[in-house]
Amino acid sequence: MSTHIDAKKSAIAPIVLLPGDPLRAKYIAETYLTDAVCYNTVRNAFGYTGYFEGVRVSVQATGMGIPSMSIYATELMVDYDVQVLIRVGTAGGLSPDVKVRDVILAQGSTTDSSIILNTFGAGMYFAPLADFKLLDQAYHEAQAQGLSVQVGNVLGEDRFYNDEIDRHKLIKYGVLATEMETPALYLLARKYQRQALAILTVSNHLITGEETTAIERQTSFDDMIALAFAVVKGL
Repeated sequence: MSTHIDAKKSAIAPIVLLPGDPLRAKYIAETYLTDAVCYNTVRNAFGYTGYFEGVRVSVQATGMGIPSMSIYATELMVDYDVQVLIRVGTAGGLSPDVKVRDVILAQGSTTDSSIILNTFGAGMYFAPLADFKLLDQAYHEAQAQGLSVQVGNVLGEDRFYNDEIDRHKLIKYGVLATEMETPALYLLARKYQRQALAILTVSNHLITGEETTAIERQTSFDDMIALAFAVVKGL
């Protein structure tokens, strides 16, 4: 059906959770879904479809970075007619108000990627934003659950090792955290008129140096995942 997802169109639900890490996709499917079936193993970008409290939902790993997210988001929307895409990923904290394990709802995503320039041409600086209905629903659900949640702007970096970027200036301008996929997700969701939201867990803090382990990033961060499924139930 598509180049990177080996599944029949009917195998993928209209609602998809998008972890970057394939092992997080496996964890989510095995922990939260009933009757989960693996529909994709191409490049080990695992994809699963099952049911969460009666709602049919898929989980598709996207890999790391804007190019990889662009591939999977595009194919899910174009080839599989996915309508709702919710990223469940990790971010590095920037703001001193952000703590490790906090949940961030990415209202918008600043980026140093050329994806905006390549799409709109010189002189047009499109702002990639979340779907407001999903954002509003996630925020109020997080409040009801008593989660430590923040809403705001995140940086979608083009490079993981990015010594040249002025992170302190970004902090001054209110950027909460940094990650590598959200601008592509929000841009493409607008292109195809779909709903998208990034729900992020702060896995480390770039200023304080605090970190979580690789295993914790794969198999925990359940507040974020549970919040995403609460949003799914409300659709």
